[in-house]
Amino acid sequence: MNLNEPKDNMGLILANDGVDSEGKALLEAAGFQVQTDKVAQDDLASFIKEKSVVGVLVRSATQITAMELTASSSLKVIGRAGVGLDNIDLKAAEINGVSVVNTPAASSQSVAELVLAHLFTVSRFLQLSNREMPVSGTTDFDKLKKSYSNGSELQGKTLGIVGIGRIGQALAKMALGLGMKVVAHDPFIQEVELSFDVHIYGQVKVSLTTISLDELLAQSDVISFHVPKPKDGSMITTSEFAKMKDGVILINASRGGVINEDDLLAALDSGKVAAAGLDVFENEPTPKAELLNHPRVSVTPHIGASTNEAQTRIGIELAEKVIATIG
Repeated sequence: MNLNEPKDNMGLILANDGVDSEGKALLEAAGFQVQTDKVAQDDLASFIKEKSVVGVLVRSATQITAMELTASSSLKVIGRAGVGLDNIDLKAAEINGVSVVNTPAASSQSVAELVLAHLFTVSRFLQLSNREMPVSGTTDFDKLKKSYSNGSELQGKTLGIVGIGRIGQALAKMALGLGMKVVAHDPFIQEVELSFDVHIYGQVKVSLTTISLDELLAQSDVISFHVPKPKDGSMITTSEFAKMKDGVILINASRGGVINEDDLLAALDSGKVAAAGLDVFENEPTPKAELLNHPRVSVTPHIGASTNEAQTRIGIELAEKVIATIG
């Protein structure tokens, strides 16, 4: 008898982009076998068929197309560790009776904190200072000090949040705590009540009524995007830049392509956009070198949800949803 084999074999789950150990343990306790060794994209459909896979867990790296979804009648569920579902063919999943679950609540805090990290970075030129201080800090300290002494405070600035779902709401709470004014646009939400605990002082409640996108673009000193990429084109192009304040700061930790990257580079070079913080790119995993090297852009490699705490929450939430769907 194999002591490592589940008592009741519920089938194989392929965690193709990995899964937190706590989530894996929950799945195994429920009777599933879990494989975390990655299967190449080109081999995925045949692996699902040959191994009678009942569930596939992915992040953003693995694509789930109609080919994978029709590979085997054993496939019951696709689990997305995160929010966006643009790497999964939802129509094909529905046609083939494969459930799709995701974890919209688990990473909100982590993504919102990364947005603020980018905002603090570009407001005080940290992306440049951290590059130049190790090179010439011992010889040109006073010169560098002068170069980076005209940063901006966030208090009193207007933050525009495009998409006021869970992540947008988490960001709004943090921004309000910093003394920023917050405006929001969301075609699906007219009003949201933000409720959060302040240490010692108790619960604070703030009501936020959404405004049109054009109003937000015109009012905001900083704009952060928390929306899916449009099916055709980009949400933010040259025409939208023209409606923004001169010297606006843009942060995108949602999806590459929400902001047209060529238009963004032009706006950065003209000074229309003072700076940008980018965690996502159109051509991942090979983003434009011009963006990565631009002196007024802070960049990270799509790590919005990549904190230890978020990954644990994601793994647990994903495991619970998979168990509920198949069990």
